[in-house]
Amino acid sequence: MEKEIVFGILLLAIGLFAWGKLRYDLVAIICLLLLVISGLVPANEAFLGFSHPAVITVAMILVVSHGLSKSGLIEWIAKWMMEKELSFSLQLALLCLMVSLASAFMNNVGALAMTIPLVIHIANKSGHSPSSYLMPIAFASLLGGMTTLIGTPPNIIISTFRSSHSGGEFSMFDFSPVGLGLTFIGLLFIILGGWRLVPKRLPEGEGNGKFNIEDYITEVVVTKDSKLKEEPRSAIMEFTKGNIQVLNTIRASQMTFAPGRKFIFKENDIITIQGDPTDIQEFIDASNTKLAGKEKDAPKIKNSEDIILTEAVVMGNSKIVGRTASSMNLSYRYGMNLLAISRRNQKIRKRIDQVSFQEGDVLLVQGENDKIDEALDNLGCLPLADRGINLGQPKKILLTLSIFGLSLFLIVSGFLPVELAFTLAAILTVLFKIIPLRELYTSIDWPVIILLGAFLPLGTALETSGGASWIAEKILQLQENFPPWFLLGLVLVVTMFLSDIINNAATVVLMAPIAMSVASGLGVNADPFLMAVAVGGSCAFLTPIGHQSNALVMGPGGYAFTDYLRLGAPLEVLIVLIGTPLILFFWPL
Repeated sequence: MEKEIVFGILLLAIGLFAWGKLRYDLVAIICLLLLVISGLVPANEAFLGFSHPAVITVAMILVVSHGLSKSGLIEWIAKWMMEKELSFSLQLALLCLMVSLASAFMNNVGALAMTIPLVIHIANKSGHSPSSYLMPIAFASLLGGMTTLIGTPPNIIISTFRSSHSGGEFSMFDFSPVGLGLTFIGLLFIILGGWRLVPKRLPEGEGNGKFNIEDYITEVVVTKDSKLKEEPRSAIMEFTKGNIQVLNTIRASQMTFAPGRKFIFKENDIITIQGDPTDIQEFIDASNTKLAGKEKDAPKIKNSEDIILTEAVVMGNSKIVGRTASSMNLSYRYGMNLLAISRRNQKIRKRIDQVSFQEGDVLLVQGENDKIDEALDNLGCLPLADRGINLGQPKKILLTLSIFGLSLFLIVSGFLPVELAFTLAAILTVLFKIIPLRELYTSIDWPVIILLGAFLPLGTALETSGGASWIAEKILQLQENFPPWFLLGLVLVVTMFLSDIINNAATVVLMAPIAMSVASGLGVNADPFLMAVAVGGSCAFLTPIGHQSNALVMGPGGYAFTDYLRLGAPLEVLIVLIGTPLILFFWPL
């Protein structure tokens, strides 16, 4: 009966992950509570997962990664690229190499996040579409993460799982032979032609200084002097070439969806429109309307030139996810106004300040020039347009690298385990003021930590209930017709598929005991099967929901959900074809 309960909870978890309406950390907590209620996990052991070395390691690596990003190291490297006249292929190659190398030693989402603004600058300067760069570097961050123990949470989870089952953890560079080989092949494919599969959302050479996103949804007010006043809905065509779509009209708190052609606009009507930022501005100028939020509650400063407009993308760990501008009192508390929002493939049928923010939304905000970047950083949003480049200080870069190098030395030499070495590095990062103390906690992606701590008991229950063995038995039935290497490839494929629809850390927690049971049933070395799970957990290339890196570039790149299949599908096939023999070469059965 225990096995059936575990399978029921497991299916519920996968379903909720794929549904996407509940955040993955909340799903993990629900599963943990169900395990306790069903008696599979004792109540006094419910939260032991939060003391797991993998959880501590991931948290500390996130702090150290934040220190590396604050040092200005990546910006300093990229400065050279921006000063040179390089071809697109060479630009893409250098960017992918830079991101993959950074992802090997820091959180891959962090490495990607601090590179995105640089990519947009480079794209605008060279006249190329940012969409041609962003998906390739997002995939490069995933590839680079699989090359070391600390590059991605799946590797850390696999290492600690191995320690608890066979007596020894994987070392820092045990993942490197397979990881480097697959990263090299993957980057070669992307750079030599794979990037051509990525759709260009902005014509080359347009040079408008804007990154490419889907049309903004924004609101305009019919003023006293507006040319739309007392005019029918059909008059909209006089002020636009059909590039502006009217979604609804609000009058005295009453909303009219998709008003008809004979609908008459009145003074103070609020019209919700959709269109390209340039077309919206032309429409406002021609119709003599104004943006609804531009003057209301504007920041109180003497010089209006100090007020700027900035575009920013909502990151996965942002505190505004699931909240609205109105509920947060965004203007009063953070000194900036939300003017417009862009969300891929969704029509927004609410007042802008009543829209619940989602990961990947691109926001157009207004605020004071010297404060807006800090405000966006506090909110967990990544500024994109018109963002200056922080080159950091050479002394800070050297100090950060020294602390990081010390932690690596302590791990490789065996003097300290990885969780303690990076705890020391995190403390030194704060003591030497590379990051302020308040950022020690804000730099940690808490939803990921909650996910790991709450979901690890489900992986244990899957194993102790016999569920992992049962799944392994079904897989082992294939050994009569297929060799062991085929089963290894099958484990890799299944792990990759799951990581495309649920969080990669959760995928590895579930697949590790299954892989171990398959290896035990075959009577072979378990290491290649664990490596297959680690690789599969890092290769979520098919969807934007499989990994935060994919979701992060969706808005700025203007990608549709299916765009990821175009580059991701052939890349995953390549990983399976090359990865299976590569794993067997370095980790024989």
